Amino acid sequence: MNRQIQDAYIVAATRTPVAKRRGAFKNVRPDDMLAHVLSAVVKQVPAFDLAEIGDVVVGCAMPEAEQGMNVARIGSLLAGLPNSVPGITVNRFCASGLNAVADAANRIMLGECDIAIGAGTESMTAMTQIMGNKVSLNPAIFEKHENLAIAYGMGLTAEKVAQRYGVSREDQDAFAVASHQKACAAIAAGKFKAEITPYLVRGHLPDFASSAVRIVERVFDTDEGPRPDSSLEGLAKLKTVFAAKGSVTAGNSSQMSDGAGAVLLMSEAALKRTGARPIARLRGFSVAGVPPEIMGIGPIAAIPKALKHAGVNLADVDWIELNEAFAAQALAVMRDLKLDPARVNPLGGAIALGHPLGATGAIRVATLMSAMQRGEAKLGMVTMCIGTGMGAAGLFEVV
Repeated sequence: MNRQIQDAYIVAATRTPVAKRRGAFKNVRPDDMLAHVLSAVVKQVPAFDLAEIGDVVVGCAMPEAEQGMNVARIGSLLAGLPNSVPGITVNRFCASGLNAVADAANRIMLGECDIAIGAGTESMTAMTQIMGNKVSLNPAIFEKHENLAIAYGMGLTAEKVAQRYGVSREDQDAFAVASHQKACAAIAAGKFKAEITPYLVRGHLPDFASSAVRIVERVFDTDEGPRPDSSLEGLAKLKTVFAAKGSVTAGNSSQMSDGAGAVLLMSEAALKRTGARPIARLRGFSVAGVPPEIMGIGPIAAIPKALKHAGVNLADVDWIELNEAFAAQALAVMRDLKLDPARVNPLGGAIALGHPLGATGAIRVATLMSAMQRGEAKLGMVTMCIGTGMGAAGLFEVV
């Protein structure tokens, strides 16, 4: 069957506020966070039948335990979507959420459906350790030197990038402080309000006087990570974490976080049928591989590939959401590709705002869509490095 490739338009995007690990979401399940954003994103476009959703694609970097058992399907049902709406969980580590948006768009582009959702969820609080609840590496990776880096911790790969690309500790710390400053300024200016769907966090506390359980509720609506008191002097005091004579610290690395995001996409036919107004269309998406020991440079390979696929020039991209896994890798990418610092993470990045792994891509798409709705960007990019040596980049264009 011959199908004509059609455009996929983003009509709505939202996210939770991002919580620190063991922070506001410490007792909130990742499938509940997912259900929250799925329910919220479809309500932004009320004039359509939810049964028309052809697929819900959800990114999750550690799809196990509370976020296992195909969390996409579970989250969809918890959100009240019809039983007829299918769901699939995808894992490309830190790019899972972005990949989910691209996969949902592909369903529409290929004519398989007219409406789809791309999303992501991750609770790093739920993880007993960063590599998952049961680490079981293949022994064969230790038999060949070229495979050994698969077992490297992400921090060690950041050290390798810093060494190879000559990124100093001072530059990393300065980049980190700037991330916090931009994020705090964005929060003060209300830049994130439109993209965040507040979450009612409920806690259960003992009331010893009445021998009963007291329910405490609070509305969580602001990212927890940004620190207005972040300074070069403070960061300089931090010890390196991954190498004795290294330069990567907890202060110039992304924060471990909990959060979720969702993006609703439609075909042109669905736009006409529902009357929904598009924010942007997916212009292109690409992934690329790099050596695992310097996985942080992944965007250096992925961005040119995405630009070529989309047929656009880097100079035309006026907003770049570059995931700040580590200041070392973000700076290496920016310097190698000669990215304009003014266009990269204008509202701060993961060092300040947090990095809930598989959710980050969808969350950053929501941030970009909000900027586009404010008229601050016409052509934007979301890009990140990926564990075991990959990079991903997606291009979005206002319509």
